[in-house]
Amino acid sequence: MEMHVAIFSVGILVFLAHFFTKFFEKTRIPDVLMLVVIGLIIGPGLNLVSSKSFGQVGHIFSVIALIIILFESGLGLTFSNLKESAFRGMKLATINFVATLIVITALAMWIYEVRFIEGLILSSILAATSAAVVIPMIGKLKIAQGTKTALIIESTFSDVLCIIMTLGFMQMLKYNEMRITMMIGGLISSFLLAALIGAVAAVFWSNLLSKVRRLDNNIFLTPAFVFVIYSLSEMLGYSGPISALAFGVMLGNIEVLHQIPVFDNFPVLKPIQLSYIEKSFFGEAVFLLKTFFFVYIGLSIQMTHFSVVLAGFIFALVLYFIRVPVVKLATEKKVTQFDAIISSIMVPKGLVSAVLVAVVVQAGISNAAIMEELTYSVILFTIVFTTILVFTVEKTKVKDFYASFFLNHVVEDPDEESKENGSNDIKPDEDLPPPTQIV
Repeated sequence: MEMHVAIFSVGILVFLAHFFTKFFEKTRIPDVLMLVVIGLIIGPGLNLVSSKSFGQVGHIFSVIALIIILFESGLGLTFSNLKESAFRGMKLATINFVATLIVITALAMWIYEVRFIEGLILSSILAATSAAVVIPMIGKLKIAQGTKTALIIESTFSDVLCIIMTLGFMQMLKYNEMRITMMIGGLISSFLLAALIGAVAAVFWSNLLSKVRRLDNNIFLTPAFVFVIYSLSEMLGYSGPISALAFGVMLGNIEVLHQIPVFDNFPVLKPIQLSYIEKSFFGEAVFLLKTFFFVYIGLSIQMTHFSVVLAGFIFALVLYFIRVPVVKLATEKKVTQFDAIISSIMVPKGLVSAVLVAVVVQAGISNAAIMEELTYSVILFTIVFTTILVFTVEKTKVKDFYASFFLNHVVEDPDEESKENGSNDIKPDEDLPPPTQIV
């Protein structure tokens, strides 16, 4: 593709992304689906460009998008919401992982006659729920903040769980032994220590903000610091995504530190919050990164054999069928029917699954080629299914079908729910102080 055509395409994509967002608000047809479709058309469809054209840059861009999306979503989570929903999110991720492990392993052994351990590897890859897909989608849905928080925690925790378990199963295949205690220990340390790194880094950075703001072009320094924390956590063998999320959560709740006496005893410690302008900038960054990320996902889809595509379709359907009992087990009855329904359709796969299957291919595991194409097929279908279901549960009788599984849950109109949880909406400009006062 010639340079001027590529630049023109980037500009058009930004305009289309804004149009798709407004279109979603009017029709409830998610913008995510349309962006992925664009990627499919210009990539596998017309072969105008492929993900291989970006080389390593494409993967780096995907990770950057994930980091910023997690960080920005963390800024909007309060400690009270986390206290209420964190356990629910981790419980949802754990039950979903176990259910996926059992069902997908059995299905893979039946369809492809793979070995048991290879089935475990494939199922642990497909158990990861994509935070980069879930977070932008639930941000526009009329569900309780507690449900949003639980789904964010689930998608982030499931990434850690699936990475550790996939690598553990690969070690089991290599050495012909299972080290359960080591995998559990790695999971706990990866989660807790990564969260600690992110939280401590947020306290440190909040104390530097007053000095950082005196520098020219300082607004880019906060995301740059998040990249540093993410990389540091990964280099130490912990979870970079958890650190990025914890950094955002702590920075978004930094005023709580003023209630701790130690900060009164040490005047040097003066943690301050991000300004409205800084938060708005991060919101814009998420919008742009999300736009190109989903187009890149569409470009990356590899489907050359119809039989594998059909198998991916079947595997995706199975993932949605098992999600309903998973949500029933993990969700309390006080959660509304509509929130339970939305939780039941949030099964999209994405970046982590694609990265893990690439690791499997590089390791030279038998049936790795089938796993790779099957994984890309499942990624595509789960994103498509999720976006279609998000539209249909609000507009059609699909909602009634899903509601039949959650008859014991509270029935509440989603519009009323959104009124009660309208704190996420940006206040009108007249309610905001001038930028000079905020900064």
